[in-house]
Amino acid sequence: MRGYFGFGAEEISKPMNLGALMRTAHAFGASFVFTVAAHPKVRAAYNADTSHTFENVPYHAFDTIEEMRLPKGCALVGVELTEDAVELPRFKHPSAAAYVLGRERGSLSEPMQARCAHIVRIPTKFCVNVAVAGAIVMYDRLLSMGGYPARPIMPGGPAPDMDERPRKRGRPSDAPE
Repeated sequence: MRGYFGFGAEEISKPMNLGALMRTAHAFGASFVFTVAAHPKVRAAYNADTSHTFENVPYHAFDTIEEMRLPKGCALVGVELTEDAVELPRFKHPSAAAYVLGRERGSLSEPMQARCAHIVRIPTKFCVNVAVAGAIVMYDRLLSMGGYPARPIMPGGPAPDMDERPRKRGRPSDAPE
């Protein structure tokens, strides 16, 4: 998979939610994580992040939206339940993207939504936990950009051929051991 992604939250206030979001971002291979206007108590997220994301993935804490800086060419993608948002299964992920979620018990602010190049929504009846929403978006990115073959037509389906599985970096699959 080419490209990169970052993941963050605006005005997040619960350390356990941020810790879970950061751990998930680390597990899915995020290039960076960030917060914007986070509540001061989220600094305790260090204790909630059992994968040691702070030691392995750059973390950026921005005090305001105006201070938020993303790499050149990186598209900001808001995740929000708005009427005009693109449903996640219909969204083509940018190769270079930073995804931002809103606070608990709230939404992305209007200024943050205005800054986003895209707004996507998870097609659920109501909002899910911020860390769960992040995991869903990251999994969708992995499926849509990860080079996986189409799913079988029949339930369960046949096992995919070895040639169809995504290759890991390193030694080619046909190289002698």
